[in-house]
Amino acid sequence: MKYIATVKDKEYTIEIDDVPIEIDFRRLPSGGVSSLLMNHRSISAVIEEVGDYWDVLIEGELYAVKVQDERAYRLEHMRATTVSMSGDATVFSPMPGIIIAVPVSVGDRVHHGDKVVILESMKMENELRAPRDGVVSQILVSPGASVEKDQPLVVITQPDDDALPQPSEAAAE
Repeated sequence: MKYIATVKDKEYTIEIDDVPIEIDFRRLPSGGVSSLLMNHRSISAVIEEVGDYWDVLIEGELYAVKVQDERAYRLEHMRATTVSMSGDATVFSPMPGIIIAVPVSVGDRVHHGDKVVILESMKMENELRAPRDGVVSQILVSPGASVEKDQPLVVITQPDDDALPQPSEAAAE
């Protein structure tokens, strides 16, 4: 299994295979300090979970560390890179699979994080979400379709601000 650790905007791939490595990891009772002994090297650190990452203090230096398995990393990475310069956002398939459902229609208004496609891959259902607020302008797949990695699935367009009710207009209604 592969994991990706992100530290100071640099990514490290960690691959765990069947070769055993002897590691001694202990949380010490005082001050939240953890001790790691690996390959005859000792490291002491203070580790604290903060949301979806870990703060790790080693030898006076603080590191924000995010660790994800390869699947979660690929899904997040695909969501993070879908907005184009034209203002449209395209949701791409992060992996090959079968479209289970498309719970939106052309013209639907969506918000960042709304579910727009359900993709089955590796016997797991993956919910692909809107990378931004907007209006669904194109749906390029339908349930039952087979898709490849990086295939475009749904396009979300930023609505024209003139078409949106202004706060004073909405209050008057």
